Amino acid sequence: MSSFHRLPEDLPVPEDDGAADHLPGRDLPDVSLPSTLGGEASLAALGEGLLVAYLYPRTGVPGRPLPAGWDDIPGARGCTPQSCGYRDALAEFGGLGAIVVGISAQTPSEQAEFAAREQIPFALLSDSALLLATALGLPTFEVEGMRLYRRLTLVAEQGRIAAAFYPVFPPDTDAAEVLRWLRSRPTES
Repeated sequence: MSSFHRLPEDLPVPEDDGAADHLPGRDLPDVSLPSTLGGEASLAALGEGLLVAYLYPRTGVPGRPLPAGWDDIPGARGCTPQSCGYRDALAEFGGLGAIVVGISAQTPSEQAEFAAREQIPFALLSDSALLLATALGLPTFEVEGMRLYRRLTLVAEQGRIAAAFYPVFPPDTDAAEVLRWLRSRPTES
């Protein structure tokens, strides 16, 4: 099994199917999700300031095989490099006043194991019931009987989605792309 930290060079590139075009301008739903930092986190409350929420399919677990054909699903591979990119840039996001959270359909225990292993200091939120997908019409896909999020990053300001990055590819550059957008956006004086 290859390392979860490296992306194979021949991954298929996801195409923009317009599945996130409706998101900018939408209010964040009042959904609370289990957090790796303990308890539940309200997405609406987190989004009252500046929130960067990246949604990812699922992280791999050392010693367990990836779902069959995982590397052939456009945009599926790369959750660990994406999360580590946000981890490594967390101080820069904080300097811009942004809170970062990661969201997947994985269970809280799976996310807690990942957060501990990769030293992820920010909240990973478990949306195993895909409440956000229902509330916002977010893109998902199915593999091996699991319904998972397609990779997508939302930036919300004062409870409203300001930008949706979709599709996210390659995932290891997502944090840098969002930082560029945050630095270049017009701000109110």
